[in-house]
Amino acid sequence: MNEPPLLRGRARYERVMEGWVDNTHVDAFTHTVSLSDDDRAVEVAVVALPSPTYEIRHARCRALAGGVAPTVVEGVSRLTGTPMVGGLTGRVAVATGAGEGAALVLDAVIEIARLARQVAKFPRARAARAAGGDAWECWQLDTTGWVDLPNSCFTYSDAGRALFETGTVATSMQPELYSPRPGQRRVFERRKVARLERVDDRLRLFHSMHDNVHGFEVTYEIDLASGTIVSAEHLTPRLPYMGICTEPQRKISAMLGETVDGALRTRVQAHLGGPAGCAQLYDLTADLLKLLS
Repeated sequence: MNEPPLLRGRARYERVMEGWVDNTHVDAFTHTVSLSDDDRAVEVAVVALPSPTYEIRHARCRALAGGVAPTVVEGVSRLTGTPMVGGLTGRVAVATGAGEGAALVLDAVIEIARLARQVAKFPRARAARAAGGDAWECWQLDTTGWVDLPNSCFTYSDAGRALFETGTVATSMQPELYSPRPGQRRVFERRKVARLERVDDRLRLFHSMHDNVHGFEVTYEIDLASGTIVSAEHLTPRLPYMGICTEPQRKISAMLGETVDGALRTRVQAHLGGPAGCAQLYDLTADLLKLLS
């Protein structure tokens, strides 16, 4: 297996993402992401409408450390009017160009699009039905509040829905995620840490994500000689729907024995994603594999 470019000249690489959502407008949110690694750091803030359009009203970028081309920073402002839906990666690439730091800025915008799927603007009385940990009420709010959730993963599939009738489901969702108070800051907060490191004859990949409703820590180990995944483990101390989200987590074992090649990110979708999988487990894994290229 070839050495990942990010590890050339060092044994360890780490990237940290801090993201949060503020309820700054009657009909829109402000999503802010600070993304930093060993070479540079940026902050991107976007005012955007909620589902179904996720349309960007205003966007700005700041270079916090390291080399980031001014054309990349300025290009973020050209995202006004862009919907954060399919094709976003290409639209950001056109707006920012391929200057220094462009890849990090693109990843920050992708994280903002993910934050946008965590908050909604229901009428307060409707959102109040999520109080008291009523998982069924929260699930119904989810599938009507975010247009792209149905069948996006096991939890929002027909099979996931059926578990409400056959088992016990507990949720960590709160009314503020569906209808935040006017001017409420930090309605939703997320921290992610991605790490690559060489450990003897293996490459260890780690990715964690902790926020209001998720707790994930994913670790893969790759045998450097053969380029195959020899260890795949993760912890999930917090999930949106315990009793449903727990079901697809066992699918991580499908990664064992996989060869790390250019097509693996496509195969990961079949292993971890889709209506039988877990969207968060897929994203965390796919993002790690992206760091290898």
